[in-house]
Amino acid sequence: MRLCEMLAVQRIHVDAAGAVSDKKEALRLLAEYIAPVVGSDEAALEEALAERERLQSTGIGDGVAIPHTAVDGAAAQAAALILCPKGVAFDSIDGEAVNIIFGVVGPKRATGEHLRALARISRLLRDSGVRRQLIESGDSDAAFRLIADHDADPK
Repeated sequence: MRLCEMLAVQRIHVDAAGAVSDKKEALRLLAEYIAPVVGSDEAALEEALAERERLQSTGIGDGVAIPHTAVDGAAAQAAALILCPKGVAFDSIDGEAVNIIFGVVGPKRATGEHLRALARISRLLRDSGVRRQLIESGDSDAAFRLIADHDADPK
């Protein structure tokens, strides 16, 4: 599954004003965006994402966090993206704030598909130029176009 099939322009938040002040608020916003897509209760999804973070931070370094979880009843992988040019503390492995928070929620029964989705996101965000362009994209349409342009066919 391509990233642009999991993501929608409406689930991309460009936080130029710095309203997303911490990890808790970022997880709340991801749950708000993704819960309706996967048929989950928003509060339950937020708690599932927070529980995953308690196990180990999904802040992977280089300004990137990929919060993720699986829920019963989800039909497919769904994603939301928060872009925070001002940065958000996320307990990342490198100790730095994150600017790109790419959340993914999938069905519990589709572990392989979920891991492939995470790998696709990691490959995309490995490129420092793509990360910079996303942070500077300015709006959700531009961010979505950038992802679609860089999203290769699934292997």
